[in-house]
Amino acid sequence: MLQCIFLLSDSGEVMLEKQLTGHRVDRSICDWFWDHAISQGDSFKSQPVIASPTHYLFQVVREGITFLACTQVEMPPLMAIEFLCRVADVLSDYLGGLNEDVIKDNFVIVYELLDEMIDNGFPLTTEPNILREMIAPPNIVSKVLSVVTGTSSNVSDTLPGATGSCVPWRAADTKYANNEVYVDLVEQMDAVINRDGVLVKCEIYGEVQVNSHLSGLPDLTLSFANPSLLDDVRFHPCVRFRPWESNQILSFVPPDGEFKLMSYRVKKLKSTPIYVKPQLTSDAGTCRVNVLVGIRNDPGKTIDSITVQFQLPPCILSADLTSNHGTVNILSNKICSWSIGRIPKDKAPSLSGTLVLETESERLHVFPTFRVGFRIMGVALSGLQIDKLDLRTVPNRLYKGFRALTRAGEFEVRS
Repeated sequence: MLQCIFLLSDSGEVMLEKQLTGHRVDRSICDWFWDHAISQGDSFKSQPVIASPTHYLFQVVREGITFLACTQVEMPPLMAIEFLCRVADVLSDYLGGLNEDVIKDNFVIVYELLDEMIDNGFPLTTEPNILREMIAPPNIVSKVLSVVTGTSSNVSDTLPGATGSCVPWRAADTKYANNEVYVDLVEQMDAVINRDGVLVKCEIYGEVQVNSHLSGLPDLTLSFANPSLLDDVRFHPCVRFRPWESNQILSFVPPDGEFKLMSYRVKKLKSTPIYVKPQLTSDAGTCRVNVLVGIRNDPGKTIDSITVQFQLPPCILSADLTSNHGTVNILSNKICSWSIGRIPKDKAPSLSGTLVLETESERLHVFPTFRVGFRIMGVALSGLQIDKLDLRTVPNRLYKGFRALTRAGEFEVRS
């Protein structure tokens, strides 16, 4: 049972406080938390569960905002962490993003959402589709009306009918002239390549995203051609677990609109679609930089939106970097950003130039890590393939489609 939720900014300011039970949690717990976060740094912020002298704390960090929950009783820690993730996802969906200004401008809606999502410390309604029927998302019209009429509540006067059904994530009277369902495989590749060019880690985090506009109460089954690839699967509450456990088939009644059906990981991949080869040599107060980028394994689709970024070491006074393809920019925070786009067929993109070190530094002792970004439309690099999508009750004029997208996640090349 959670007792309180705080939303903290990057500076440690308490932007929002929501007491969930009759026992009030003092704000001093935030001061204790932030003092330890400053003294211990990133190692403390990466701990999802923290034991303070008086409370157990659960934290989730999204876009620089810390979602902090407190309890004094024993409870499943994963339930608290999952609930905070749901809160972050719902707020991002409602407000069109997460940052300090957006939350402060819409704090009334944030409080209303928390009132519906948790009851006396226990999670209640966390499905976005149902929450939208209870609480209208913010828009210009509602803001103007609140100023004119003086009322700021967006809560509906009637309770959604789905809250009392066996499928609380879906309204039963949904009707469409054209019935459509689209399935997207969206994957992120996380990779670490050491300074010798050896692939240390390469894995895929993927999501099966569904956009469903179907009439009535449809019952769907989705199967994969190679489900044995999947690890660490995580499902939307609409998925029936037994068909997956026995036959690796997703059987579900979908929510209306867009939702994440499942997430997964594919581990221990052997190669990456592109290579980045940095070379840095320093002597006599200067450092020569040369970075090559090219295609290692052609996925059969165009690789675009390729970027390479690295943080200039603190000892660098100035940088003179150019490339034979794309644009190079040195940002105000001393980050070098090289936007390549697509790799041309006639030449391999390269970046070269010199870095000037401080007068007391002869050689470069701190070598940067290169972070790579890319996007590939139409292919899932994990090799996962959708076999078929079936509907038990097929409505008239049904349209269905499948897409795939792979982008770089935490893709690092060390020098």
